[in-house]
Amino acid sequence: MKMKNIRNLTLSLAILAIVSIISFKMGQNSSLVGAGESGQLNLNLMWQVKNKLSQMYLDKSKIDDRKMEYGAIQGMVASLDDPYTVFLPPDQNKSSNEDLAGQFGGVGISLGYNKDNILAVMAPVAGSPAEKAGIKAGDLILKITDKANNVDKDTNGMALDEAVKLIRGKVGTDVTLKIFRDGSKDTKDITLKRDNIVVPSVTLNWKEQNGKKVAWVQLSKFTDELYKQWPETIAKIKKEGGNNYGGIVLDLRNNPGGFLQASVMVGSDFVSDGVIVKQQNYDGTTQTYNVDSARRQLLNDPLVVLVNGGSASAAEILAGALKDHGRAKLVGVKTFGKGTVQQPEDFSDGSGLHITIAKWLLPDGSNIHKVGINPDVEIKEDSNSKDDVQLNKAIDVLLNK
Repeated sequence: MKMKNIRNLTLSLAILAIVSIISFKMGQNSSLVGAGESGQLNLNLMWQVKNKLSQMYLDKSKIDDRKMEYGAIQGMVASLDDPYTVFLPPDQNKSSNEDLAGQFGGVGISLGYNKDNILAVMAPVAGSPAEKAGIKAGDLILKITDKANNVDKDTNGMALDEAVKLIRGKVGTDVTLKIFRDGSKDTKDITLKRDNIVVPSVTLNWKEQNGKKVAWVQLSKFTDELYKQWPETIAKIKKEGGNNYGGIVLDLRNNPGGFLQASVMVGSDFVSDGVIVKQQNYDGTTQTYNVDSARRQLLNDPLVVLVNGGSASAAEILAGALKDHGRAKLVGVKTFGKGTVQQPEDFSDGSGLHITIAKWLLPDGSNIHKVGINPDVEIKEDSNSKDDVQLNKAIDVLLNK
């Protein structure tokens, strides 16, 4: 919905509210918006319900016109059955706008929905309370409990930003998540103590095998910081690689995404030319993101990409592009499957609307939404092993190309 239309709808609601009050006081019951007219809503029933509540509801102290207004709009948006398209009241919208800030009081979980629209863990942040407690990508969150704040809510039908708001909180306080893991028979309550969560963008470590040095590059999220940190990482690889340099393992495990342009930047250092991703927009147009010819810093470096069920959104775009161009093999397990684009719109009262405006297409034309990307070499995590078996396999694949 365009901003002009949204403003028109808001203005119409304000005018209709005045008309409704006058009609109610005069004993009239007229239709407020013509039914069946193209592009218009018949709000007559809504105002009948509102008037009945105002007249007959027992505890009139609970009647809050602003809450009703927000609730009505949320219901309208929810009718689209798209968990990523949501209307956010001011407090939830403020929390959403802080998502990429880099530090907050929480438990270290990136959230999304599985193919059945159930709230799911996209990825735990490395070193966070969630990861230390054993929460994994793909775990379903069925209930959120915060006794100190009188919160005990099932997540069925819960908007993403409401879930974020309930899980975040004051550092040092507790929140309990009811978790269900695929393959388990029962749910499990996990109590987590909130902490300051610092989300790193990229880290570089070196692994040695068979006399070769392998750059293990962990990309945890595509944030603003990456625009500065990625070129610095490339410089370190070139400086420290030496004569026995064996290549790069690009680790996108538990990377929930972030800024699309940041993933295009990274992809442009590995691919010489062509398409990284296409964006098919709501208005029928297609936007193509090609390789940035000013980059191309790592074209000849051997490359393997690590993925898992926590690799989502922009991370999947990068992995899919590198696979489609034949630039790298993917090692790990199937990715999350988040392939749509949301645009935030803020309103003057502090509320906001996140609208799904487009879907992403890989260079081969496929859309990964609710499908994910299968790896070339599948290897599952071994929780009983002290070694990172997925990383070890990726290094084997890299050095034995």
